[in-house]
Amino acid sequence: MPLYNYQCYECGKVQEIMRSVKDRDKSIACDHCMCASDRIIDLAAFQLKGGGWYKDGYSKKPPKPKQKPKVKKEEKKK
Repeated sequence: MPLYNYQCYECGKVQEIMRSVKDRDKSIACDHCMCASDRIIDLAAFQLKGGGWYKDGYSKKPPKPKQKPKVKKEEKKK
């Protein structure tokens, strides 16, 4: 079940409650003053981790690898 944030009308206290999706918009009683609390919109809490996301692959071109000069191997003389 997802977590939702509710803010009290009277005291302004914000509480985080785990509720089902179908009950998310119903008012709840504040734990502090027992007045009505309504759901508030909160910031998303996910992060894009790992490779392959826009910020990693598309925002700037990868640097070209430096080429090492070729070294000729000396042949063994018999």
